[in-house]
Formats: sequence, C-alpha cells, structure tokens
Amino acid sequence: MRALTCKAWGPVADLTIEEWDDPVPDDEELVIDVQAAGINFPDILIIAGKYQDRIPPPFIPGNEASGIVSAVGSKVSRFAIGDKIIVAPRGGAFAEKCKVHQNAAMPLPKELGFEQAAGYAVTYGTSYHALKQCAELKTGETLLVLGAAGGVGITAVQIGKAMGARVIAAASSDEKLDFASAAGADEVVNYSTQPLKETVKELTDGGVDVVYDPVGGELAQQALRALAWHGRYLVVGFASGDIPDFPANIALLKEARIVGVWWGTWAARNPDGQIQNMAEISALVASGKLQPRVSETYPIEDFEKAFQLISERRALGKVVLRLS
Repeated sequence: MRALTCKAWGPVADLTIEEWDDPVPDDEELVIDVQAAGINFPDILIIAGKYQDRIPPPFIPGNEASGIVSAVGSKVSRFAIGDKIIVAPRGGAFAEKCKVHQNAAMPLPKELGFEQAAGYAVTYGTSYHALKQCAELKTGETLLVLGAAGGVGITAVQIGKAMGARVIAAASSDEKLDFASAAGADEVVNYSTQPLKETVKELTDGGVDVVYDPVGGELAQQALRALAWHGRYLVVGFASGDIPDFPANIALLKEARIVGVWWGTWAARNPDGQIQNMAEISALVASGKLQPRVSETYPIEDFEKAFQLISERRALGKVVLRLS
C-alpha cells in the first residue's frame, strides 16, 4: 500500500510517499480501505516530534479517516467486511489501508460522504468531550469559542448551539466570522480589530460561562479574564504556537476552573464513554443539528498544499486528503 511517511522528525515538506506492507489486524482490530483522511493541527506537531506523545520514525501519521472495512480480527463483533465506517487510530490514517481497534471505530452516518466523515472523528469527538465531560455545558449558558472557523473551533460552535448555549465566535478575520455565523454562532468578535476581553464582557454583561481555546498565546490571557463567576476555561490546543502562562489569582477571584482537554487519551481510557459520545454525535448529525464542513480536499500527492492551509491558519472547517 502507499502511505505518507515520516522518516525523521521535521517539517511536513520532508514527508514522502512510500510503499508499506498491508496491515494485518490483531484479534480485536479491523482494517479499512481508506477513502479519505482528515488533517489536524496536532499532525504537524507529531511529524515535527513536538507533540505530547513522540512517535519514533519511521511512521505513518494521521489520526482520523473514513473508509470500507476490508479485514477483521477473530474477536471483532461490532463490524463486518464491507461496512462503511469512521476510524480514529493513533497514527496510520494517511495511507491506502489503516488498522484500528474496533472501539476506535464507528459506523459512517448515512447523511455523510467519505470526505465529510474523514474530518469528523477527532474534531467532533474533541469538542463533544470538551463541552460535555470537561465543561459540563448547560442549556442557557454562554460559550466563547476562539479560533472559531478552524477544524475544531467550528465543531465547538455547532455542538455548543446543539447543547442549547449562546455561542460567541471569535476569529481573526471577517471571512472566518462569516463562516462561524453560518454554522450557528449568535455573536462574533474579530480579535484582530477588537479587544477580546472588553468586547466579550460588553456582549455578556459580565463574562462567559465557558471558554473553548484551541489557540493559546496572548489571546488566552484576555479570554481567561472574560470568564464569569464559576467559569470554565478549556485548554484544547496551541495553534498559535505559544503555550500561555495562566495567572492563578484570576482563577481564584472567579472560582474558575482551568480544564485540560486531551480527547485521544480520554477515549482510550474510557472506551464505553467514547462509544456513547460518538453515538450521540451521530444522532445530532441525523437530526440536522450538526453538519460537518470541509473547506478543501486534496489528493495525497498534494499533501504539502493541504498542510499549508493548517499551518498558516487559513482553513475554514476541515482539510481532507483523498486516498482513493
């Protein structure tokens, strides 16, 4: 099989397309013929050797894909050959075939095509876990989403609305904010031209209940100060490249919680909870409350162009690689 290969930690430009042996499933694993695979910002960190989990090269990156089951292990009970599914492996998605434990897979909702589904598991899984388990978001609360037009940000906007929250989308351009508004955001803030903390406090008469932050950097300080009493600040990622230092006194004065969100590890530790979450997300898709948004699709040969959209933070929604 052909696979995008990281031979040594470094820039995406150093990746190559190589021939690998087809994967063989263990007892509780299955193999899919990959149709499409979603790109996420952490993929860039993994390839560079800068992510929390450092994978020794050579390896095949990629953590979400959609495809058709082509082989199953002897103890696989949830899927059969020929099923159309979505998978969230711990690496290996940027290849023509990918193997994964059956608990890291879910049926492909009939409402979605392969490209939409390819950008589904990590982003919706992350945001749903963040807002349900980590923030315990309630109907009527106010949610501020930073980087609201990006891959995870746009899913947080949609899921927040589906949970009954008032959603404030914050992004760096009017184009991105228009995209977030179309996805259901109630209010928007352009933090390139408006002071984030002051603008949010004016919109909310005092602050927001939950901040969803996949950006980090200098915006984190402003967003933390925009929390209301008993607010929850979700640390989702650092797309800006800068990890913020949080002043503990702000958390004290607001009795606020700063909560880390690491969906992949949570899902591995809580397989039953993860399966339940994904079933609930699928129900929201079926009801029309969630609509996965893909901005760009590239053949695997054009992987550099696809990754550039992510690294330069120009993507609106998901960027997907086609493998078939």
